[in-house]
Amino acid sequence: MSEQKIVLVTGANKGIGYEIAAGLGALGWSVGVGARDERRRDTAVEKLRAAGVDAFGVPLDVTDDASVAAAVEVVTERAGRLDALVNNAAVTGGMPQHPTTVDLAAVRTAVETNVIGVIRVTNAMLPLLRRSASPRIVNMSSSVGSLTRQTSSAGADVTGPLSAAYSPSKTFLNAVTIQYAKELRDTPVLINAACPGFVATDLNGFRGVRTPEQGAAVAIRLATLADGGPTGEFFEDAGMVPW
Repeated sequence: MSEQKIVLVTGANKGIGYEIAAGLGALGWSVGVGARDERRRDTAVEKLRAAGVDAFGVPLDVTDDASVAAAVEVVTERAGRLDALVNNAAVTGGMPQHPTTVDLAAVRTAVETNVIGVIRVTNAMLPLLRRSASPRIVNMSSSVGSLTRQTSSAGADVTGPLSAAYSPSKTFLNAVTIQYAKELRDTPVLINAACPGFVATDLNGFRGVRTPEQGAAVAIRLATLADGGPTGEFFEDAGMVPW
């Protein structure tokens, strides 16, 4: 078995996902760039390779069973296993999201991608992860999914805007992460949720105050945890995020 580590990052063609791929690639990992858009995926792979990263494209729509199954075949043929999976692909569902007027389609869209998509990809890739001696799963969440912070007296700079789709979808994702950790606690798999902070990306109209590279740091750390590290926890750069 190759000593080179293998990772699949979903939504890796831009923003935080791209920087996670670049950061792990700089550590010598082989990086699968998961993305729906062929042109953007190919561009990201070319850019990573130009920087010396061993990158390969993985056509992947996390909301589509057939696409995910095909992605498993791509990774299997390329590497035969996975050492880490970073579930980064996400959508807001569209704004505004005031609970009393939210479009139910926005809620469905957010949950389908941000939660069900994560479950779909994780379960499909788990057999490949089990072939690794030290498998890691990182679910990119957000502190706006923290019920503790949402119910604090802090302002919108901490809690985010009113959100009946995106924020609850991240709360849902956090809960799912805990359930995976409970089921996998007697295995080498470590699974954690990560908050990148308020990063300037197209997800928020580039209003964030952190760079994608800064936002990627916590995911890179969790993807490279040593054996015996934490599992079923929620982290940001400053430490643990309260549920």
